[in-house]
Amino acid sequence: MIKRKFGVGLSLMLAAGVLAACGSDEDTSNGGESAEGGEGTEEASDFSVAMVTDVGGVDDKSFNQSAWEGVQQFGEDNGLEKGDGGFDYLQSASDADYNTNLNNLIRRDFDVVFGIGFLMEGAVKEIAEQQPDAQIAIIDAVVEAPNVASVLFKEQEGAFLAGVAAALMTETDKIGFVGGMEIPVIERFEAGFLEGVKAVDDSIEVDVQYTGAFDKAELGKTTANRMYSAGADIIFHAAGGTGNGVFTEAKERIDSNPDEKVWVIGVDADQYEEGQAGDVNVTLTSVLKRVDTAVINISEQAMNGEFPGGETVTYGLSDDGVALADSRGAIPEDVMSQIEEFKEKVISGEIEVPETLSE
Repeated sequence: MIKRKFGVGLSLMLAAGVLAACGSDEDTSNGGESAEGGEGTEEASDFSVAMVTDVGGVDDKSFNQSAWEGVQQFGEDNGLEKGDGGFDYLQSASDADYNTNLNNLIRRDFDVVFGIGFLMEGAVKEIAEQQPDAQIAIIDAVVEAPNVASVLFKEQEGAFLAGVAAALMTETDKIGFVGGMEIPVIERFEAGFLEGVKAVDDSIEVDVQYTGAFDKAELGKTTANRMYSAGADIIFHAAGGTGNGVFTEAKERIDSNPDEKVWVIGVDADQYEEGQAGDVNVTLTSVLKRVDTAVINISEQAMNGEFPGGETVTYGLSDDGVALADSRGAIPEDVMSQIEEFKEKVISGEIEVPETLSE
């Protein structure tokens, strides 16, 4: 396989930052029925793009939502309408929907179809073999096929900065990590986070727990309850919709005891709004994974006749593919300066963040 890294320009990042809100879209469910769409704002292109969500749902305030925002932004930038011939999505209620939804969108003649998430690897590989003329992109996995663009992120680099932030901000020297499923992408988050904490103070205790799901907020809540009750004051979640339960637990604790100090570090998207509890916000920061930017970037290349089929595209700190979100003052300036120093060391190569726990 040819491997190539594409840089992401500042102008693209700024464009991707102005995103159409997806909370108003009518949800789609098992079988992949799509919501009603809006109208494009520019002269319409004859290029079309669509995506299949993972089980977390298009409004998971995380990974799938970021991808959908990228699709919407591409549609808006190119004057497309929602639906056939423009842009759309199908939602997967379970892994049984992956193949059906991918095939559905390809048969509806979308020029590029995105499969969102590592768990879609098998389905994308199968459909790519069956539909050799289709252009398919998969996020968070590598499928070696000439008509598939594989998109990866250096999650470990963003998580490393989150670990540095948590280690510098903890007052109890106890921190938590809540993962979804034990798959390579989440292991990269865990490995980077642990390395970041260790880089500041290797005596800090990090409680690592996996819930086994990306769409079970109740599991995230009970796991966070155990961690906070055991003395952790900061929890980083890499668990998709399950992580919403971590926020719920933190907010309920603040509601019942405003003097308690607990924080959550969000993932994939800026989850600041998810942390609002009355006059207090429990979001320390979020590890941004610019799935929206990747979707826009791949779609633009395809529209220009340069679809990177058979290639692996990787986004990291150096090209703003991962980053820490604005903490809105939750992290003091002197701490932010230290985090920035670590960031520059990662970008320069002085610090190499491990991708796996075995490293």
